[in-house]
Amino acid sequence: MPPIDEQLAYLSRGCDSIYSEEELKKKLTKSAESGKPLRVKLGMDPTAPDLTLGHTVVLRKLRDFQDMGHRAVLIIGDYTARIGDPTGKSKTRPVLSDDEVDANAQTYIEQAGKVIDLSDDKFEMRRNSEWLAPMSFADVIRMTSQVTVARMLERDTFMNRQKAGVEIHLHELFYPQMQAHDSVQIKADVELGGTDQTFNNLLGRDFQKNAGQAPQVVITTPLLVGLDGTEKMSKSLGNYVAVTDSPSDMFGKLMSIPDALMRNYFELLTRVEGARIDDLLNMSMTHPRDAKVALARDIITQYHDAASAESAAEEFFRIHGGQSQGGLPDDMPEMSVTSEIVAVDLVIQCGFADTKSAARRLMAEGGIRLDGEKITDPMATLTISSGAVIQRGKRKFVRLTV
Repeated sequence: MPPIDEQLAYLSRGCDSIYSEEELKKKLTKSAESGKPLRVKLGMDPTAPDLTLGHTVVLRKLRDFQDMGHRAVLIIGDYTARIGDPTGKSKTRPVLSDDEVDANAQTYIEQAGKVIDLSDDKFEMRRNSEWLAPMSFADVIRMTSQVTVARMLERDTFMNRQKAGVEIHLHELFYPQMQAHDSVQIKADVELGGTDQTFNNLLGRDFQKNAGQAPQVVITTPLLVGLDGTEKMSKSLGNYVAVTDSPSDMFGKLMSIPDALMRNYFELLTRVEGARIDDLLNMSMTHPRDAKVALARDIITQYHDAASAESAAEEFFRIHGGQSQGGLPDDMPEMSVTSEIVAVDLVIQCGFADTKSAARRLMAEGGIRLDGEKITDPMATLTISSGAVIQRGKRKFVRLTV
């Protein structure tokens, strides 16, 4: 296992908040010393048949913990789904039937397995009906006695609805308590969730303290904005990419996202390094459409395979035109050059710069590429093959012949 500080840095990457980082460090240290992996909880209510890329943000964090040797405990909220999480809802959610919940739950594990490791030594799946369904009314009273009405109404969802004069039904106040009770039942060391789950997950810490357990560390991840560029990704809003979407559907949807979402999607949905993301999002170096192609290929490869990503790209450009594979324009000027040429001379001959000083400046800024690779040394002698493409920024291309 990596040193604790390296684990902490890896597990903190891409998180919104950690309650608290010092507690997490202590738990990681204790785990390393004892050889006992942490139990890392994630709860998911099967309220729809398919997972979206929005769900995978927190699933990817769960996988990070598995990669560090810890145990993922996925709670399928088949019982809480019968109430419906009021998080972010401006009105009471409709209660799902038992058949709807069961049908949706069947698909979740298979889809989650595209992100997390389902090996027996790294994964545990529980349904919260195991402990919630057998509770007596006296048990429910004891559970609810742990939190005040005032505390529950501090939650922004309820507070906003109360101010707006929108009804809050009593059963909705039970939901965060049921989720907190889940943490007690499985003895969670860490609970993951989106930022919209902060209240519920912190309540779990209180319930664990009352039960004589060490309180779980709560880690929240950012919410993925949907394809509309405004709202959280959601099937009910239609602004989603489903994990089960075909490669062609994934590609088309991802090519439609607003440019402003690109960094968010790269950081939350891929393993692309920060420096590479910076290059892809630098408009002087990469056309936004090329960056979206790179994003779509990466995501489709994760949930299907590289060949499917390639076929989806070909189909998209065949239908929509404008670019060929790799994001290069179908038509570009051609120029004949010698097989070996100094970089600064090539930039001038291609018409990308009028002077050597201007050519050197372009290369220093990373604005010149040969077959996709940056040229940074103006005095380098380049070996050119026929068909090579030299590029300035995002819009100027020249195909070279020898």
